[in-house]
Amino acid sequence: MAEPPKADIHSRHDEDEDGGAAFVLQSKGEWWHAGFHLTTAIVGPTILTLPYAFRGLGWGLGFLCLTTVGVVTFYSYLLMSKVLDYCEKSGRRHIRFRELAADVLGSGWMFYFVIFIQTAINTGVGVGAILLAGECLQIMYSNISVHGSLKLYHFIAMVTVVMIVLSQLPSFHSLRHINFCSLLFALGYTILVVVACIHAGTSENAPPRDYSLEPKKSARVFSAFTSLSILAAIFGNGILPEIQATLAPPATGKMVKGLLMCYTAIFVTFYSAAISGYWVFGNKSNSNILKSLLPDSGPSLAPTWVLALAIVFVLLQLFAIGLVYSQVAYEIMEKKSADVRQGMFSKRNLIPRIILRTIYMICCGVLAAMLPFFGDINGVVGAIGFIPLDFILPMVLYNMTFKPPKSSLTYWVNVSIIVVFTGAGIMGAFSSIRKLVLDANQFKLFSSDVVD
Repeated sequence: MAEPPKADIHSRHDEDEDGGAAFVLQSKGEWWHAGFHLTTAIVGPTILTLPYAFRGLGWGLGFLCLTTVGVVTFYSYLLMSKVLDYCEKSGRRHIRFRELAADVLGSGWMFYFVIFIQTAINTGVGVGAILLAGECLQIMYSNISVHGSLKLYHFIAMVTVVMIVLSQLPSFHSLRHINFCSLLFALGYTILVVVACIHAGTSENAPPRDYSLEPKKSARVFSAFTSLSILAAIFGNGILPEIQATLAPPATGKMVKGLLMCYTAIFVTFYSAAISGYWVFGNKSNSNILKSLLPDSGPSLAPTWVLALAIVFVLLQLFAIGLVYSQVAYEIMEKKSADVRQGMFSKRNLIPRIILRTIYMICCGVLAAMLPFFGDINGVVGAIGFIPLDFILPMVLYNMTFKPPKSSLTYWVNVSIIVVFTGAGIMGAFSSIRKLVLDANQFKLFSSDVVD
């Protein structure tokens, strides 16, 4: 396990001994590179889950929650960037979320708390990315070979092998070109899905629309909090300090430009996917809207070539997402396993890197094959991971660093966000885990079907 920072936490990291800083978190990037990383971390195929999240909220509450979570996360990331800039100007540049939190809050346990949460996020997203990529391959295969013998876990194994190869890219900065392509893929499949939904909604085979919520009040409450957790997972990233660490110093102000680029893409993609998907399928929306457009029985609800191209774009972007969320795990590994006195590609560093990263990806692949709960995994990860790191800690860190007067609007806005999302996180965790337990009765280990 990584060690908490010692008494010299305020000093700049000694890259002569820190393989994670020297190799994985190289500080060479420009603001647009940070924008590519942020967009890949946030604007992913999870947006295809937005109609599924809306079915637990309805039109009005769905729009309100989507907008609120978007505004709060942008504000949260902006505050986090300001804290990082302040620390850098004070001679305490931080490249890891866990060390920033331990520095500002002055607590060793906070270091381990952030490691635990980031590990939950990274593993959850890694498992979800491999699972969804395998599902994309399965969708294409089932339409080519209707009675084929390959199962979901076979495709998950194929995806895992590709991820093992791609995971050998040594640094976060080395992903910048891949993440630029990821941005293009996200825009591409969003446009295709919107077109497909419009076609499905206006065709003769349009499904009946029902936007009603759960009949029981308790079920509606649980569904609403599960949906809120899913929204938190979709907007969250939990690795903003590590992304800012890839910027060439001084990083002051650069991250704001990256955030603006990212949230422009969010505005274009999130609302269009949510509106078009929920408009067509209502409370029958699948956790993957592509499966709703390609029903198990009956004809495709949109031109096959449109859906096929969208699935290819989703598949390609999932590789980028899996790589981005693996970087913190690799940084933790290489902080101790790498010897920076030797080259990045020396035998001494290359062999441990290949072994450790391969083991990590195999573990994610096995979990994806065993637990095909893509929608439910999103909810759990959002509640226990993204809400604490992206909705609560940034507000605490800002108030502790800048100490705004208790009579100021900023102070009370931050405190209100902390209180509201702490409650939402607790309820969201309970409702998401409850749904996960209920769905556990519907699957077998290494099932060939993803449970909604």
